[in-house]
Amino acid sequence: MSLSEWGNSSKTTSADNTRAEVFSSLSVKEMEAIAKRLRRHIITMTGKAGSGHPGGSLSAVEIVTALYFMVLRHKPSDPQWADRDRFILSKGHAAPLLYATLAECGYFPVDELATLRQLDSRLQGHTDRVVTPGVEMSAGALGQGLSFAIGVALAGRLNSQNYRVYVLLGDGECDEGQIWEAAMAAAHFKLDNLVAIVDNNGQQIDGWNRDVMSLDPFSDKWQAFGWHVIEVNGHELTRLIEAFDQAKLVKGKPTVIIAHTIKGKGVSFMENNPDFHGKVPNAEEVEIALKELE
Repeated sequence: MSLSEWGNSSKTTSADNTRAEVFSSLSVKEMEAIAKRLRRHIITMTGKAGSGHPGGSLSAVEIVTALYFMVLRHKPSDPQWADRDRFILSKGHAAPLLYATLAECGYFPVDELATLRQLDSRLQGHTDRVVTPGVEMSAGALGQGLSFAIGVALAGRLNSQNYRVYVLLGDGECDEGQIWEAAMAAAHFKLDNLVAIVDNNGQQIDGWNRDVMSLDPFSDKWQAFGWHVIEVNGHELTRLIEAFDQAKLVKGKPTVIIAHTIKGKGVSFMENNPDFHGKVPNAEEVEIALKELE
C-alpha cells in the first residue's frame, strides 16, 4: 500500500463525520522516511518542470512533515471539512513541498506531481486555493500569509470553532513590513489559536539575509511584538513536534516557532547554495540528487 493509499484508508469514523483522518500513529522513523520521499518528489518535480524553487522547499520538509503527519487535524477525503486545522503557506514559492505532501496524504494522486507548472495543471508555480485540493491560500506576493492567517484565526473565534491555524513564513519574507504589522495585530487580538513557523534558512533570492537585510535579533523582535517564541532545529522531527505541542498550551498570545534550517537540505550541492533558491537541477543533477536521497 502506498502512503497516499494508507492516508485514505487509515481513519477514524463517526456517524456525524466530524473526526479527523488519522496520521498521528506514525513513528518518527516512519516520518523521516516520508520526509526523504518528499525531497525526492521535490527534486523530480522541479527537474521535470525545468523551473521552480527547490532550495526553500527542501529546507522546510521536516516542518511540513511534522504538521501533516502528526499535528494537524485534516481530512484528505474532505478538504473543506469545517473543523480542520488550517495550514497557510505564506512562502508560496515552496509550493512543490506542499503539493508533494498533499499527494502523499491522499488529496490527489501522486502521479499528478509530474504536471507541476504545466498548462492546465492544478499544480502551478504558486499555490491556488481554487483549483488545488487542500490548499488554503492562493499565494504569489510574499508577506501576505500572516495577515491571511490572522483573518482565518479570527473567523474561527467568531464562529466558536476550535481549529488551529498554522502559517509557514520564510525568513527572507520577514523583511516585509506587512509581516510586522500582522505580528502586532495577532498579539493585540490575543490569537492563541495561531502559530507562525519561520523557515529560518538564512537565505533569500538575492543571497544571505545577513547581507541583504539582517533580521537580528530575530527572536527578540517577535518577543517585543508580544509573541511566545520557541526556537528549534527545523530538521529534528521530535523537537518540532514538541514545539507544536508546547504551542497548544500557550494562552492569550500567538506563538512563533523559529525553525533553524538549511536551504537545499538533503542534497549536497544544494545545501547552503543560494543559487538554488529559484534554479532547478538539470538532468544530471537530478540523478545525483536522487541517488543521495535513496
